[in-house]
Amino acid sequence: MSRAKTLIRRLAAAAALLALTGCSRSIVLNAPGDVAAQQGNLIIVATVLMLLIIVPVIALTLFFAWRYRAKANATYKPDWDHSTQLELLIWAAPLLIIIALGAVTWITTHTLDPYRPLSRLGANKPVPAETRPLVVEVVSLDWKWLFIYPEQGIATVNELAAPIDRPIEFHLTSSNVMNAFYVPALAGMIYTMPGMETKLHATIDKPGQYEGFSSNYSGAGFSHMRFTFHATDAAAFDKWVADAKQNGDALDRGTYEQLAKPSEREPVRHYGKVDGDLYGAILNRCVEPNQMCMADMHHGN
Repeated sequence: MSRAKTLIRRLAAAAALLALTGCSRSIVLNAPGDVAAQQGNLIIVATVLMLLIIVPVIALTLFFAWRYRAKANATYKPDWDHSTQLELLIWAAPLLIIIALGAVTWITTHTLDPYRPLSRLGANKPVPAETRPLVVEVVSLDWKWLFIYPEQGIATVNELAAPIDRPIEFHLTSSNVMNAFYVPALAGMIYTMPGMETKLHATIDKPGQYEGFSSNYSGAGFSHMRFTFHATDAAAFDKWVADAKQNGDALDRGTYEQLAKPSEREPVRHYGKVDGDLYGAILNRCVEPNQMCMADMHHGN
């Protein structure tokens, strides 16, 4: 009996260690962005709560198979069919875990709402009152990403940059089909849809280069819808903006119509001047000349 208990303990410890070692190797569970980090913590909490049931069930399955094997001298009770204590244990443990999961999910659903402006940049690090978020307008194209910085007056293709320790406010839409914007180091994925706008608030506190991509299948070039997210200090970001203004082309509606045509493996491009109404026209699906905007249709009704 003592050997069986030792085996059960070792199996439980191995299962827990295996789960935890997997966590340390994934950026999803070790993200430098505060929103993504909180989401990673939620995954860990949910996994540990579920392991509270899974590990004992697996351990007991192995124990019962060994204890009641053919050659074992186990007690035989053919008329046994009920135990109040066992029933309470079987039903109480999952119920308590479901209640805990429900409470954690309800709280994080509100605190990590992608539409909710950030109240902190990290643990014990509130957003300074005078800080303005960096607004980035995101358009998913076939099969590339367009990022428009309205305040800076620039745009990029397949390259995103932002300063560390500053809230980022994404406005997202799509030119054609539904897609999903995802930077694992920054925050969870958010969908982009033609004629609709979604929002995402995020921040990052460690400089570096991080991968971003499309996480929703959108056609033949979907696999190559990838971009680099540059997290820099404020000075490096200002230099990046200045370089884009100096060396980039102009992005007007005509240029956008050419850019929006399906293409794969598009190189990084910078635009030093952007039509101020372009994102609104993309959102309202009226980039082409003499085309009524969706907003005007709604007003007409």
